Amino acid sequence: MNDLTRAGQVERAHGVPDLGRVTIEMLAEALRRGWADTKRAPGFAILFAGTYVVLGWIMTWVTLATGHSYWLIFSAVGFPLIGPFAAVGFYEVSHRLDEARPLDMRAILGVIAHQRRRQLPSICAIIIFVFLFWFFLAHMIFALFLGLSTMTNISSSYEVFLTGNGLAMLTVGTVVGGVFALLLFMITVIALPLLLDREVDFVTAMITSFGVVRRDPVPMLGWAALIAGLTFLALLPAFLGLFIVLPLLGHASWHLYRQLRDSANP
Repeated sequence: MNDLTRAGQVERAHGVPDLGRVTIEMLAEALRRGWADTKRAPGFAILFAGTYVVLGWIMTWVTLATGHSYWLIFSAVGFPLIGPFAAVGFYEVSHRLDEARPLDMRAILGVIAHQRRRQLPSICAIIIFVFLFWFFLAHMIFALFLGLSTMTNISSSYEVFLTGNGLAMLTVGTVVGGVFALLLFMITVIALPLLLDREVDFVTAMITSFGVVRRDPVPMLGWAALIAGLTFLALLPAFLGLFIVLPLLGHASWHLYRQLRDSANP
């Protein structure tokens, strides 16, 4: 066992805590606290978000250099593998700021490294499975609507998407993709900070997260829409917006979970 792993071993309470109801005020407060943490720990924002930015650049470069769009698929599949671990970094920073503990780089990286021995790899596997199933369905949808269309190169034959079948494919694909994105949101939004905070199995964490979203659908779906919108905007300026959006949402997600926990256990 290396020093970083030992640094991440801490005593955690067992079981799922009672969680309060989600309110719009909680979401606003989570964003406020998330932005405050981002400003208080900018170095960690650059470190963790920088991983995503660099991967985005590599993904774009390889795609342009090879002319093969399937590299986008490989990169998209790889992103969920590191996403939860990057999120844990933001959660741990916010956790330490909440408790006025020092932001020791070695200790925080130790917490991240220790997650590979806990439940996080299992939830990563679930995320990857959902992504792969979505890509399978996406190919099926493409074949169903455009499989017989004359097209020499999908990268240059954009006019095919403006046909009746093309528009139908885009509509169905968007709806189905949205369902998968919503499913991933529902099973991870509370599960990820819960797994850092407590000793609980990943199935229980996902069920708990799903239950919170189903119990309070209006504010939680609004939270999902905000995450999707901010992330999309962050990707536009050469992925550079992720330096702001990922730390903000990462810290805010921890604070949302913390508020839900504390409101039920005053």
